[in-house]
Amino acid sequence: MKRGKNYQESTKLYEKLKLYDPTEALQLSINTAKAKFDETVEVHVKLGVDSRHADQQVRGAVVLPHGTGRDVRVLVFAKDEKIDEAQAAGADYVGGAELVAKITGENWFDYDVVVATPDMMGVVGRLGKVLGPKGLMPNPKAGTVTADLTKAIAEIKAGKIEYRLDKTNIIHCPIGKVSFGVEKLNENFSTLLSAVIRAKPAAAKGQYIKSCVVASTMGPGIRINPARVTD
Repeated sequence: MKRGKNYQESTKLYEKLKLYDPTEALQLSINTAKAKFDETVEVHVKLGVDSRHADQQVRGAVVLPHGTGRDVRVLVFAKDEKIDEAQAAGADYVGGAELVAKITGENWFDYDVVVATPDMMGVVGRLGKVLGPKGLMPNPKAGTVTADLTKAIAEIKAGKIEYRLDKTNIIHCPIGKVSFGVEKLNENFSTLLSAVIRAKPAAAKGQYIKSCVVASTMGPGIRINPARVTD
């Protein structure tokens, strides 16, 4: 793959095979961000588990202390008085069965997180094949199936993110913008990795954190020493 001039210049700023401490890696992800927009810094963590087994799943949610730097659009499935609660809490879209028809009929995805009250999961369940592949299906472990809509929406708007394994046993998560600076990014990174480590399945054997890479949206991946992510 032929890379652009900015990318090629960025690769001169670090050693491709070196394993960096988290703070060094995050600073390099800032230094190698050459785009004209405020790039997002993402973390990619490969775990020593097998996501094909139910007892080795790793999934949860965590509120980043400095948020993600982006406005999160929240869709809520609710009814009766919970509709008013969701609207008062700042949800961007609120409704019931009519939203199912809109999503399936219009291929509507103008939202980033979907929340549902427990009594609406029978309705939301119809969207499993649509929302599931996009990582949008409400889930109790992620705090997106709840009766406390006020708390859930407030946390999401404040920077709550969900982490989950993909089919290759890797977790991909944003931890902020390049403009945050290394200190805030480091605090967000530590918060996320601490949550992932606490979520280690009892069935997991051997090395849990296999590899960890940080990168800005348009920048190269900077490798982090797995032994240092818990420091």
